[in-house]
Amino acid sequence: MGSVSLKRMIRENLSRRFLLEGGISELPRGRFRVDATAWGIVAFRAAGGEQEILERHCASLIHEQDQGGCLAVDREHPDSCWPTALAILAWQNSPGSQSAQSLAVRFLLESTGVHSPRNPDAPWAHDTSLKGWPWIKDTHSWIEPTAVCLAALRATGHGAHERVSEAIRMMLDRQLPHGGWNYGNTLMFGKELHPMPESTGAALTGLAGVVGQEKVARSLEFLQGEADRLRTPISLGWTLVGLAAWGLWPANSLALVERCLVNQSRYGEYDTSALCLLLLGALAGEKGNNVSLLTNSSDKQGPALAAS
Repeated sequence: MGSVSLKRMIRENLSRRFLLEGGISELPRGRFRVDATAWGIVAFRAAGGEQEILERHCASLIHEQDQGGCLAVDREHPDSCWPTALAILAWQNSPGSQSAQSLAVRFLLESTGVHSPRNPDAPWAHDTSLKGWPWIKDTHSWIEPTAVCLAALRATGHGAHERVSEAIRMMLDRQLPHGGWNYGNTLMFGKELHPMPESTGAALTGLAGVVGQEKVARSLEFLQGEADRLRTPISLGWTLVGLAAWGLWPANSLALVERCLVNQSRYGEYDTSALCLLLLGALAGEKGNNVSLLTNSSDKQGPALAAS
């Protein structure tokens, strides 16, 4: 599948999920969701979608933002603030969304998860005092929401903010001793936990361009060894995006994505968020791509900043 046909397929597939009033459904003929809309905008833009259509969907996200800047996954779960960073990425280069984006950025910079001083007697090994971002308000910080928040804040010019610097330290602290990341724990009762490709890909995406490759070499090696065996959209999508962020997008990536898409004939259509992440993984290796998650990837930046 070539670049032109891939982008056309993405636009056509997503168009089936567009809602007349604006916004994107989680499945064809499904209901509106904030995360599906944000992921859909990011993927549709990366595939060359029309700006007029993008603006209509961006406006639907603005309607979901609360006065403090947060966007919850739906109105029934107002504490599920993790889609805020996705909305920031969706609003990139949207003339009608700049005020909403600025408010969302302020929300991220002023919010954090629940943290406590490090306890050497605790069963877990990671530093609980380092602040990232949580999935849900008033809970602990975890890897994937922190990685997306890093990408959003750096894409909007806040890479030097102290919250970003601390989140980078937090993510490096949560890296497993033998490489990779999981949801956010390293050792429990002295035993090293297993890495997960989706968490590792997300972490590497967030860290690309701000830490030296030597700090994540084992994680890159782990992820490169996982790509060929992955057959699910979230794991494969984050893997391809994470490797592309470091200039290591596999040569057979499009074949891996096509294999994963075929599985829909057996399991049903993927939800929009998972599908878009997979398709962004397919686009991530294209030179000069417009994947907003990769705005600050290592092959688009100058020398990496030192991180302790």
